[in-house]
Amino acid sequence: MERTLIILKPDALMRGVSGEIITRFERVGLKIVGVKMLQPDVDHYHHHYEEISKMISRRGQAAFDSVVGLMQEGPVIAIVLEGIGVVKIVRKMVGTTEPKEALPGTIRGDYAHISFAHADKVGAGVANVIHASGDEKEAEEEIKHWFAENELYDYEPMHTSFTQPKKKSKK
Repeated sequence: MERTLIILKPDALMRGVSGEIITRFERVGLKIVGVKMLQPDVDHYHHHYEEISKMISRRGQAAFDSVVGLMQEGPVIAIVLEGIGVVKIVRKMVGTTEPKEALPGTIRGDYAHISFAHADKVGAGVANVIHASGDEKEAEEEIKHWFAENELYDYEPMHTSFTQPKKKSKK
């Protein structure tokens, strides 16, 4: 079964929308297999944003500094979700990185509205409430970075009977 990482950023916690966001993932049948609240240091974020997703390489030091600055404004909630095609499902639910362009009905479209242009103009980061792994490889690396194996749980959710093949009974 595929897994992905989401991080509810400090702006999601400060606004009190964390529960609503988590509920969206549960409602579509995704399984929470790990969750914790923490406040990582710069080194942790450097590993996450540069060693894994190459942010400095792709977008530059200023973008990295802006994101890390926002991430250090408070604690975050890291969550590992599991499900069939979970990375793509979560990316679709989250919406595009720039909140102004995120469609209504997506998490960023419903809970954020800042544009990159405005953030650049005022010298601020873009508060977009959530991080979601970009692809399956990135998800694996991020999960290993944020969670120890003993922090991830396996259990049978009630809705599994709707997503798993039926077992044939012996007559």
